[in-house]
Amino acid sequence: MPTAAPASPQQTERVLVLDFGSQYAQLIARRVREQNVYCEIVRHDLAAARIRELAPRGIILSGGPASVYEAGAPRCDAELFRLGIPVLGICYGMQLACDALGGSVRGAPSREYGRAECEILEADTLFAGVASPAEVWMSHGDRVDAVAAGFVPLARTPACPLAAVRHRDLPVFGLQFHPEVTHTPAGGAILANFLRRACGCSGAWRLDDFARTTIDRLRATIGDDRVICGLSGGVDSAVVAALLSRAIGDRLSCILVDNGLLRRHEATAVIEEFTTHFRTDLHVVRAEDRFLDVLAGVTEPQEKRRRIGRAFVECFTEEAAKIAGARFLAQGTLYPDVIESGAAADGPAATIKLHHNVGGLPDDLKFELVEPLRDLFKDEVRMLGLQLGLPERIVWRHPFPGPGLAVRCLGEVTKARLDRLRDADAIVLEELETAGLMRKVAQAFAVLLPVQSVGVMGDARTYDDVLAVRAVETEDFMTADWSHLPHELLARMSTRIINEVRGINRVVYDISSKPPATIEWE
Repeated sequence: MPTAAPASPQQTERVLVLDFGSQYAQLIARRVREQNVYCEIVRHDLAAARIRELAPRGIILSGGPASVYEAGAPRCDAELFRLGIPVLGICYGMQLACDALGGSVRGAPSREYGRAECEILEADTLFAGVASPAEVWMSHGDRVDAVAAGFVPLARTPACPLAAVRHRDLPVFGLQFHPEVTHTPAGGAILANFLRRACGCSGAWRLDDFARTTIDRLRATIGDDRVICGLSGGVDSAVVAALLSRAIGDRLSCILVDNGLLRRHEATAVIEEFTTHFRTDLHVVRAEDRFLDVLAGVTEPQEKRRRIGRAFVECFTEEAAKIAGARFLAQGTLYPDVIESGAAADGPAATIKLHHNVGGLPDDLKFELVEPLRDLFKDEVRMLGLQLGLPERIVWRHPFPGPGLAVRCLGEVTKARLDRLRDADAIVLEELETAGLMRKVAQAFAVLLPVQSVGVMGDARTYDDVLAVRAVETEDFMTADWSHLPHELLARMSTRIINEVRGINRVVYDISSKPPATIEWE
């Protein structure tokens, strides 16, 4: 029988980020965690009484796109400034704090976007050890025009006289610039000063502590029951399976649906890892023909996704029914998924997307969900995977869409076109690995286009497929810039693909950023 789960260590030193719609809210949380302090993103209108119950060591008010003085602008409960809990307002968060405590905010006569030189007026708590002037990153059209008598200016820029402030009597601080972005070189030191000097955090949170505590919690929650985990070949599901293997051993059953849409050797690598290393009860569903049949003649991307989703549910459900005594279903849900789906009890109010980690399994499966990674970001999951002994080839595998190569094979999906794409994609990744750029590039892949072009090979005219190569650099996958790969590397990729993969005679490189383009083509 399950027993009471032990307390999580992150509850003892926790910082809350109140999200006002900033594109950097997740980045703030990650930067706090880099200081070994656990951090959660919560809705901006969380009641002060609820915040008191959560007992955080500190509160950070994120930036946001609104203007404080506009009707309907998002606000926080003003009582949180009286809780005695240190508060740091960033950009919109600073403006909101100053406005709530008697100051005024107006549109700036000169907007600041990009790098700025910040003169430190007082090496107070936030700026201890930070050299002046400091390079900072600004992104605002409004500014604090005047502060109440209790505030002290800490820093200024040529366009912003109040670039940083603190309150004399209340533990309230404000930064008009963004310390969480890499364009503010001293940003980590400033955040560390807030966390340690203002909040009194010791920085004791560690991923190895998380692993040990999570394994203990899984054992307590699951008891003597069995868990089913869907393996996709990606790092998230692999780390979930590794955690569960450590926690409950042979009472873990994994299901891999080999749908014929995976990258080259991907199914083989997963099977080898989870039969020889972790020795799990692995069920492999060979379903390539089934998926090709449902995709026959389909070219519309959303219809591809729908058909793949339905076929996956059918395969998973049929296999799960063969596993006796299974009570729990494990998913590789990550913290960004929880935030964006609005699934956290105190999470941001807006639902950005619906998240179905294992393909939208039906309710009548009647499993209880186990989501051991729901408090972690992607980079933390990778580090945890290494700690658990997963090989680097799985831990550092680039993200892969749920529908697999079907949405990178534009137009009709056939076995021949998939094999062509699979071989070309493998060359792209092999060349990146050889060049030592696999970790610098966040995501790289090949896209087979439904376009043919004229070429010449030997003395013969060809009319073959065009292949696009996509490589991006990003921290959060919300925005991304195309990777400026060396021309020599692109040339090697192109030469190898055209020479080694029959049916492709032209390779192009995608130089679109997100936005306006997306990372995937479909």
